[in-house]
Amino acid sequence: MSVSFMPVRADLEDLHDLQLQGLKWTVSHAYNNSPFYRDRLDKAGTTPAAIRSLDDLRRLPFTSAEDLQGGYPFPLRSVPFEKIVRIHASSGTTGKRKVLTYTQKDIDDWATMFARCYEMAQLTTQDRVQIAVGYGLWTAGVGFQLGCERFGAMAVPVGPANTEIHCQLLEDMQSTVFCATASMALLIAEEIERRGMKNRIALKKFIFGAERHSRRMRQRIRDITGAEHLFDIPGLTELYGPGTGLECIAHQGIHYWADYFILEIVNPETLELLPDGEVGEMVVTTLRKEAAPLIRYRTRDLTRIIPEPCPCGNPLPRHDHLLGRTDDMFIFRAVNIYPGQIEHVLSQIHGAGSEYQVHLHRREDGRDVMLIKVEQMEPDLPDADRRLADIVTAEIRRQIMVRAQVEVLEYGTLPRTERKSRRVFDHRVMER
Repeated sequence: MSVSFMPVRADLEDLHDLQLQGLKWTVSHAYNNSPFYRDRLDKAGTTPAAIRSLDDLRRLPFTSAEDLQGGYPFPLRSVPFEKIVRIHASSGTTGKRKVLTYTQKDIDDWATMFARCYEMAQLTTQDRVQIAVGYGLWTAGVGFQLGCERFGAMAVPVGPANTEIHCQLLEDMQSTVFCATASMALLIAEEIERRGMKNRIALKKFIFGAERHSRRMRQRIRDITGAEHLFDIPGLTELYGPGTGLECIAHQGIHYWADYFILEIVNPETLELLPDGEVGEMVVTTLRKEAAPLIRYRTRDLTRIIPEPCPCGNPLPRHDHLLGRTDDMFIFRAVNIYPGQIEHVLSQIHGAGSEYQVHLHRREDGRDVMLIKVEQMEPDLPDADRRLADIVTAEIRRQIMVRAQVEVLEYGTLPRTERKSRRVFDHRVMER
């Protein structure tokens, strides 16, 4: 008999009851055990006794990445050191890492959430899961492995090794699932094609973590490998790590584990709560996290709540795929642009590859110039490069309202990477 990791109580009313219980516990735990949270809540004029309903969440102050970096090396710590069994960290923009502490219960909860992801992806204990994400301070590799072992499938913990090792193990181990960044998945898919390995491997599913990617990239990987399903998995070190939700087989958004955290969408400028369906910044509040609980933590990730029931039948709520980050935005000729907008345009254009780069320059006369580099998928068509450049230029102008220059490159020219691909290169600072 198979074990389910899904919550027993998953209907909306029961989830709200669980969330209220968890919210009360978190605020009380943080207030009584964390000097940082006690000070922050006192300044906001809020005590644990003030939390009587989920609407009282709005009484609570926001927490940010700056709070974690300012409290280095053990920010938000709410348990004695003897209860801490592990740390993980993510790099910070100012050089200070965001270090998060974990109790054994935190580790166990994380493993359960991740096992739930594998269940949602319809894996079985017969699957063999090849893990191609980083190990160490980063949460990715150990999170994928932890969840795999809790779920009961076979873990093949390779990490971001070279393509030779991955291809060898895909064939020798007959791995059925490949877990990687989207860039790494594309790199391996193209290597499978180059080596003519498709009929010698058993790969059926991909799970993409830690990197936004386009529909075009997904389709390219699927076409090469014949994979049945490609799943998006969100990951945030502050919120345990990857595994706090997964795209289901209906591929219409991310089911998130609302029994472990509350998700709000706010206007990143005003911090006002937005209605379901509107894009804004994701804010999370943990409900069970012991060592470093989060109260209204601003993730900087942009997404929206999907209010409609999911066709897959699972009642757990959904948010959309991450659409970018508030700190990814760049300004070009007074227009605010997110890389995801450019990805969206390119994914609609026949013949454009999934890889791209945006280069921003400043001319001597002070005017900014945007150069978009894109790969050609159909080089044999007459005048293919010029046609593709014209279409990309026109669609960028129509959909994003800016003028861009377009350089069309031979397929495979842009770098594939084992880590997150860098898409935007702003040279304007150096050119001032």
